[in-house]
Amino acid sequence: MANTKSAQKATRQIARKTEINKSRRTTLRNSVRKVEEAIKSGDRAAATAAMQTAEPKIMRAAQLGVIHKNNASRKVSRLTHRIAKLAK
Repeated sequence: MANTKSAQKATRQIARKTEINKSRRTTLRNSVRKVEEAIKSGDRAAATAAMQTAEPKIMRAAQLGVIHKNNASRKVSRLTHRIAKLAK
């Protein structure tokens, strides 16, 4: 339990940010899951379309501090590479 007023306020702010970040993380995971499902089905057009919606969400999550910048770049790179392999 926080003792000072400032510590109590910090606790409230952390709780608020945690809820927001959980929501953002869920959105991020859902968009990545849609891309992976399209890749698994072998549909390159659907995978490309899903990737076009997922990439901004991934990079935005990195910008807002939900995930690390390098983690976001790595995700985008790996998904893009897997989509490119579908064409072969």
